[in-house]
Amino acid sequence: MALATTQSLVLTFEDARRIVQDQASHVTPGRKEVLDLLPAAGRVLAESIAADRDMPPFPRSTRDGYAVRGADLAKLPVKLKVIGEIKAGPQAGQNRVALNRGETYSIMTGAPVPLGADAVVMVEYSEPQGDFVEITKGATPGENIVSQGAEARHGSLLIETGAVLNESAIALAASVGRSKLNVFARPRVAVLSTGDEIVAVDGEIGPTQIRNSNTYSLAVQIGRGGGEPVLLPIAPDEPGRLRQLIEEGLQSDLLIMTGGVSMGRYDLVEQVLTDLQAEFFFTGAKIQPGKPVVFGRVLSSAGASRTEPSPAASSKDRYTYFFGLPGNPISTMVTFELFARPMLEALAGMRPRPLTFFHARLKSEIRVKTGLTRFLPAILSDQYEATQVELVSWQGSGDIAARARSNCYIVVPADREQIAVGEWVAVMLSQ
Repeated sequence: MALATTQSLVLTFEDARRIVQDQASHVTPGRKEVLDLLPAAGRVLAESIAADRDMPPFPRSTRDGYAVRGADLAKLPVKLKVIGEIKAGPQAGQNRVALNRGETYSIMTGAPVPLGADAVVMVEYSEPQGDFVEITKGATPGENIVSQGAEARHGSLLIETGAVLNESAIALAASVGRSKLNVFARPRVAVLSTGDEIVAVDGEIGPTQIRNSNTYSLAVQIGRGGGEPVLLPIAPDEPGRLRQLIEEGLQSDLLIMTGGVSMGRYDLVEQVLTDLQAEFFFTGAKIQPGKPVVFGRVLSSAGASRTEPSPAASSKDRYTYFFGLPGNPISTMVTFELFARPMLEALAGMRPRPLTFFHARLKSEIRVKTGLTRFLPAILSDQYEATQVELVSWQGSGDIAARARSNCYIVVPADREQIAVGEWVAVMLSQ
């Protein structure tokens, strides 16, 4: 149930994440565009792609060796007459040759298997003897052969709408002759950093001010998530100018703000949003870092976000979703990954994707207070089959240097106070 006021609504991590995912399921991506194959890499597919023929289009050898009839290998070793060579290429596929009893073809990887052959013996198990070859190892039916259509049948679905076009998807599209692809346009995501203590990267800085890093970390995360960052000027702790910049940000597909969402005297973001008749789904999550995270939406006929209008709204009304992320840099990075990314990916046209965790053994003991789900910067070792993970030494959620040293987050459940050395812990990789 959304709130129309700044009434505190602090949820568990699981409940807050569930609300974002539910709202993300109602948004629809924007316009589509046609791109050449390589420029489409990393974009989100806006059409489905089907096989234009059987894959493979003929029974294909997966090894260099000899195409054989299994029945000829009943007694080993056996000598077979070599009646030719089949290599990959157009000449090999013109007419599939036939194999008779006691015969074999030398065959190369990727070449079409001759009619009558039901296996390929690897060249390592053969000994050429003039016009013959001695085979020293048996073969089961289908061994070292991919049958016609085993990978996909003509007309079958290969890639669904909403798939991210990674290297394998691009290769698959190329394999079915698609030189151009229909993709979703990248959603525009406005980024607004707030606070009088924030100055531009190249600006003059006072002894108690800090440079604007959050705008740039968010821009990178937005790009990786399939969006186009729109960087707004830094908003001062002054309601009038803050409102102007928030209204400007609401013209994008999504608005992400940092700072100004805590309980301080000059944390004005929630009040300005309330004045804009915003609905708040939550105003905090029981996590560390990032507890004062805010999620909501604003109904605006001028907004660019695309969701289904409510029954009481006109057909031109649209919601623009927003996130208010804490201003400390690590809090900003963590809350984007946990909450903003699912909404961004939905606007980009992606199919819903869960958070991905794996487990590693803890290298050093962890002691924390219960009550918060913690996502703590950590270092994962690269030891094969003996991976360990441990927390980095950090000075809290403003310690960007500690985050730069880490390569993952250890996830500590809200009910755990102590985790001993050697225990398995959940790990979330950094993007």
